[in-house]
Amino acid sequence: MSEFLLPALGHIIEPQSLFILLVGTLAGLVVGALPGLSSTMGVALAIPLTFGMDAKMGLMLLGAVYCSSVYGGSITAILLRTPGTDASIATTFDGFPMTQQGLAGKAIGMSTTASLVGGLISAVALLLIAPLLAKLALKFGPSEYFLVGLFGLSVIISVSSGSYLKGLIAGAFGLLIATTGMDNFTGYPRFIFNNDSLLDGIPILPALIGLFSLSQAIKISVRSQKTIVLNPDDLNISDRILPERNDIKRTWKTILRSSVIGVTIGIMPGAGTSIASFLSYNEAKRTSKDPDSFGKGNIEGVAASESANNAVTGGSLIPALTLGIPGNAVTAVFIGGLTIQGLIPGPNLFIKYGEITYTLLLSLFVANIMFWVIGIAFARQFVKIVKTPTKILAPIICVLSVIGSYAIRNNFFDVWLLFGFGILGYFMERYKISQAPIVLALVLGPMVEAELRRTLVLFHGSLLPVLSRPISLTIIILIILSVAFPLVREFKHKRA
Repeated sequence: MSEFLLPALGHIIEPQSLFILLVGTLAGLVVGALPGLSSTMGVALAIPLTFGMDAKMGLMLLGAVYCSSVYGGSITAILLRTPGTDASIATTFDGFPMTQQGLAGKAIGMSTTASLVGGLISAVALLLIAPLLAKLALKFGPSEYFLVGLFGLSVIISVSSGSYLKGLIAGAFGLLIATTGMDNFTGYPRFIFNNDSLLDGIPILPALIGLFSLSQAIKISVRSQKTIVLNPDDLNISDRILPERNDIKRTWKTILRSSVIGVTIGIMPGAGTSIASFLSYNEAKRTSKDPDSFGKGNIEGVAASESANNAVTGGSLIPALTLGIPGNAVTAVFIGGLTIQGLIPGPNLFIKYGEITYTLLLSLFVANIMFWVIGIAFARQFVKIVKTPTKILAPIICVLSVIGSYAIRNNFFDVWLLFGFGILGYFMERYKISQAPIVLALVLGPMVEAELRRTLVLFHGSLLPVLSRPISLTIIILIILSVAFPLVREFKHKRA
C-alpha cells in the first residue's frame, strides 16, 4: 500500500488531474441537482468521455461525478422540495421547511458540510479497511438481506408522524404496486394489464419525480402565492453560510453516526443511498432530544440524511473494487468503466494495478473537498432560486420532470406514470399523508420479496433457522427497537 500512495499523490496534484476532477465535480453537481438525472445516469454518460483518456484520468472523472452528484441532489431538495436524486428524499423533510422559514442558506451550508464529512469518512474506509469490510459483507445471506429490507421498511413508522395508520396504508399501497412486473422466480407477469412497459415493474424515478416534484409544481400552481416562500423579501441570504459553532456542536454526533451507517449500508449490495439516508434520518430522530421538531425544519435531519448518502459512495466501492460485487446501480456502471480500461476488479486491482487504484481512492478526497468549496461559495446564488416567481418555476419543474422521466427509458408511458404519481402526491400532501412510505416500499419491496423467497427455499419453507444466525438475530432486535421506540414515545406523549 505505502509504495503506491506517494506515486498516486503525485498524479493527483498534477494540473491536468485537478482540471479533470473540477470538470467531473461540476458535471456531477448539475446532474445531481436536475430531477430525473440520477448518479447512475451521470456516471454512465461520463463513461464515453473516458475512452480516449488515460486509465487514471478516466477513473478520477467517474469518481468525481459519482461523489458530487449525490450531494447535488440536496440543492433542489432544500430549495424546491424537489430531490434531484432519490438519495435526497429524506433531505426534503427538514431542508424545505428551513427554506420556508428563511433559512435556506443555513440548510445548504449544513448539507454541504455534512456531505463533505460523510464523503471523507467513506473515502478513509475505502482506503484503509476495504478488504476487511468486503469480507464482512460476504457473510450476509438471503435471510440477512431480507431482514435489512424489513429494517428499512420499519422506518415507515417514524416518517409517518401524525398518523401511523395513514403511513401504514401508504406503505401497503407501495408494496402492492412494487409487485408489478415479471416474477423473478416463475417468469409470470403480474399486474401489467397487457402493458409491456410494466414488465420491469414500476420504474422508481418517474414515481419519485411525480410524488415529490410534479406534486410540488401542482401545489404552487393552484395557490395564489407569487413565490414558494411567503415573504421572499425577508429571505435572509446574507447570513453566514458555514455552519456556526452551535450547529456543529448540535449535529456532530449525528453526522458521525450517520456516516458510519452510510458506509455500512454502502457495503451491502443492493441497499443504496436512499436506504442509508432514511435509516440515518430515523436514527437521528429516535435519539434526538426534540424528535417532534423533525419534519418541521430540524437541522439534524438535514445533517443525518446528507452525511449518510454521501458516505455510501466510498462504502459501495469497497465490494465493487475488491470483489467485483456492485453495491448499487452506480457501482455496477462503475465496474463497466473499469473493464473498459482493461481493469478487472479483485485483489490484483490493489497489487498489479495499485498505482491506478490508489490514484482513484485519493481522488475521492479531492472531489469531496471540491464540491464543498463550490457549494459554500455559490450557496447564496442557489438560495436566490426560491425568489423565482411560481408562474416561471412551476413550468420549469414540469418540463424538467417530463424530460427526466422520459429520458430514463425513452418510453412515453413513463410520462403518464409521472402525471399519475404527481396527482397522487398532490392529494396525499393535501390530506396530510406522507409520500415517503410509498417510495420506501417501492425501493425495498422487490428486495424484501426476493430475499424472503430465497430464504424460504434455503430453509425449506421455515423461518425458524434464521433465529440461529447471530447477524440475523441482531437485525431482528434492531427492527423491534425501530418499531417500538416511536410507538412508546407517542404513548408517553398522549399520557402526558
